[in-house]
Amino acid sequence: MANGREFPYGLPISTVRAKQASPDYDAPDTLVVSDGEQLRALADDLRTRIVALLRDRARSTQELSVELSLPKGTVGHHLKVLERAGLIRVVRTRRIRAVTEKYYGRTARLFVFRLDDDAGERALASVALRQAAHELEQAPEGAHFSLVRARLAPDDLRRLVRRLERLVDDFRAADSEDGVMHVLTTGFWNTERRDA
Repeated sequence: MANGREFPYGLPISTVRAKQASPDYDAPDTLVVSDGEQLRALADDLRTRIVALLRDRARSTQELSVELSLPKGTVGHHLKVLERAGLIRVVRTRRIRAVTEKYYGRTARLFVFRLDDDAGERALASVALRQAAHELEQAPEGAHFSLVRARLAPDDLRRLVRRLERLVDDFRAADSEDGVMHVLTTGFWNTERRDA
């Protein structure tokens, strides 16, 4: 399903807050991500987690370090990679004694990926599913999930993909500032080896 098809990514729950107030910094609604540097930056699980945490609330290196239980130097390195790729930016600063603390936010609330190759799409989908698995482990009770396998004829596959895309669109359109953040993860893939 590559062939230049766009797909959205970036409505993850925060593992820190069950309910998020309205965003504390301004950002455009969407950013089309197709540049190789941006895609490589997001192909790392830790950077994906950082981007997820920055969706609605700006955070400093120190705050991210505490939330992720990682050294500030490690977090700082990954912030630089994301900033260089144009995926995050400094949204405000705060002076603490002789040091200026930077607060980072995303360059858009939602990233829409445009991929032209199957390998890139699979790599990005793998990162998204690992992020979903991490969030599911942290989720409160009441999570619903399924993993289903079925042999599908080509016409049935196309019909089901269209239905799933409509469900994702409906899910995204239902987003409300006074609601509780939920995650919907989807995926379709062929399990038969191509070289068999």
